[in-house]
Amino acid sequence: MKRPTPKKRVRPTPTPAPTGSPFPMRLNKYLALKGYATRRDADLLIEKKKVFVNGTVAHVGDKVRELDTVEVRSGGRPKAYAYLAFNKPAGMDTHREATGEKNVLDALPADIKRLSLFPVGRLDKASHGLLLLTNDGRITDRLLNPKHAHEKTYEVRTKLPLRSSFKEKMEQGVSIEGYVTKPAHVELLGDNRFRITLTEGKTHQIRRMVVALFNEVTELKRIGIMNIKMGPVKSGGYRPIEGKELTTFLRLLGLGAETTSSTQTQEDQL
Repeated sequence: MKRPTPKKRVRPTPTPAPTGSPFPMRLNKYLALKGYATRRDADLLIEKKKVFVNGTVAHVGDKVRELDTVEVRSGGRPKAYAYLAFNKPAGMDTHREATGEKNVLDALPADIKRLSLFPVGRLDKASHGLLLLTNDGRITDRLLNPKHAHEKTYEVRTKLPLRSSFKEKMEQGVSIEGYVTKPAHVELLGDNRFRITLTEGKTHQIRRMVVALFNEVTELKRIGIMNIKMGPVKSGGYRPIEGKELTTFLRLLGLGAETTSSTQTQEDQL
């Protein structure tokens, strides 16, 4: 009797990975990606000698590396800073893409749009949850630069039940396209749900880690960035970050309690 041919294990289709680091990157593109200015306006700021890289005046055409410190100095003009916790819906872009689809800034009322807010970092289109919006360029580099290792927390649902070794492997680090992720904290919430806290943010990192362990993410929600929690805010809504919460957040970023005033004269650091 002929034995049946064993079924081959079908591995989930991996999330496309970026092809290499974008650095070194032209300075005007860097400023645009950080949400501080368009490329053209960034060049104008550079020409006016208001942009510094590692403490040195920048020039049009300069390139920056991943760990460089970029500053935009406003010349001491007072500026009112605003900080919002926005609950991004799944299916909405963080930044305006070439397709012209609606992004998070389009969801804000007119009076909030006048504050010239920008998203700090990204939350991919398929994901939802906490996204910080601000007009304080000082916090961008301090929050996103990998050398600072600030914690971000997510709740994740997977297509298949989690294996017995899943938690240990995720916490120790997973190899994704030749890179081993840094240690993380994982809490199992059910057969196919877990909470994870990371101190890094590679592109589609959690989705790629799960795929590497023979599973697939069906829902990903960010619930915390450092001490900032999303809280009971409806999808597409937002709440102000203020008071002790804001004071603690800025202190953890190294800005100090004295920077919580609504008007500041300090330079913007990206």
